[in-house]
Amino acid sequence: MRADRLVSLVLLLRRHGRLSAAALARELEVSTRTVLRDIEALSAAGVPVYAERGRHGGFALLPGFRTELTGLNHDEALALLVAGSRRGAQAFGLGSALASAMLKVVDALPDSYRDTAAGAAERLLIDPETDLLARRSDADEVPDAIAAEVLRAVFAGHKLQIHYAAVDQPPKWRTVDPIGLVTIRDRGYLLATRSGADRTYRLSRVLAAKVLAEPAQRPDRVDLDRAWQERSTRFRTGGDQVTVLVRVNPARREDLVGTALAVLAEEAEPDGRLLMEVTFQDPRHAEWALWQLATNGEALAPQWLRDSLRDRATAIATRYGGSS
Repeated sequence: MRADRLVSLVLLLRRHGRLSAAALARELEVSTRTVLRDIEALSAAGVPVYAERGRHGGFALLPGFRTELTGLNHDEALALLVAGSRRGAQAFGLGSALASAMLKVVDALPDSYRDTAAGAAERLLIDPETDLLARRSDADEVPDAIAAEVLRAVFAGHKLQIHYAAVDQPPKWRTVDPIGLVTIRDRGYLLATRSGADRTYRLSRVLAAKVLAEPAQRPDRVDLDRAWQERSTRFRTGGDQVTVLVRVNPARREDLVGTALAVLAEEAEPDGRLLMEVTFQDPRHAEWALWQLATNGEALAPQWLRDSLRDRATAIATRYGGSS
C-alpha cells in the first residue's frame, strides 16, 4: 500500500540521514520514478523533505522530524531488533512487513537508545544462511498472495482450500481446517486437520490458496509447540522403518546416533569399535546415514544394505578410476 511505503520512506531518511532516489528505490523495491512521486506527495503533505544537489546529494529530512517511544528501554529495544533479524517471517510471507516494523522501532527509540541498540543488534547473528562448512540453507520461498491467504484463514478461523503438490504426487485441491503455522529452519508449515485427521502441509508446496466463508472446525485454544512435537514423533516412528546392525568407530558414534531414529542395542568390541543396532525411517534413510560414515562405519546387516552400499562405492570408484 502506498501509505505504508510513504511511512517507510520517511523512516529510511530518518535512519540514514540522506539517501539518493536510486537507493530509496532499492530499499522500497519500486522504481525511481515512484520514489520521486512519493517525495512530491510527502512535500505536499507538509513533511519537511528536501533535495540536496551534487555528487553526494540525495533526499533528506529537516532535523527534528521524528516521533518518540519513551516506554522502551535499551534491552527491550535490543530484543526487538534481534528478533527482527530472524528469517522465519520470510517463510510466512511477512519479510517486507517485518522490515517496515523494524524501521519504525528504530526510528521511535529515544536518542539515548537508538544508536547503541542498533549497533549491538549488528553484533548478533541468528540462523545464518551459511554455516562453518559453507552449506547454504535452502530457505523456502512462498508467494506473498498464497502466504496472505493462509495467514488470513489461520487468524480468521475459516476453512481453507489449497492446491497442494505432495511429494511424488500430482497437485490436488484439498479443503482443510487450519490450526496454526510453524517455521523450522526457514521452512514454513501449515498445521491443519482434514476430515478430522491431523495434516501437516509445507507452505512452499502450496500452489494456490483460497479462504472460504465456512468457519473452521478447530479448538478455541492450541498449544502449537506440543502439536508440532506430537506430529514430529508420529512422523519419526511411522513409515517403512528398518533395523540395521552397524560396526562403527567410537569417534563417529554421535554422528550415527544423531541421524538414527533409535538405538536398540550397543556394546563395545575388543578392538574398541562399537557394535550397535539402530533403526532408520526407511531404506533410503539407512543408506544415506551409513554412506556418511564412509570407512568409519560398516553395515553388517541386512544384506540388501551392504549390497546397496557396495554398488554405490563401486560406481564411484569406476567413475574416478581412470584419467579425466
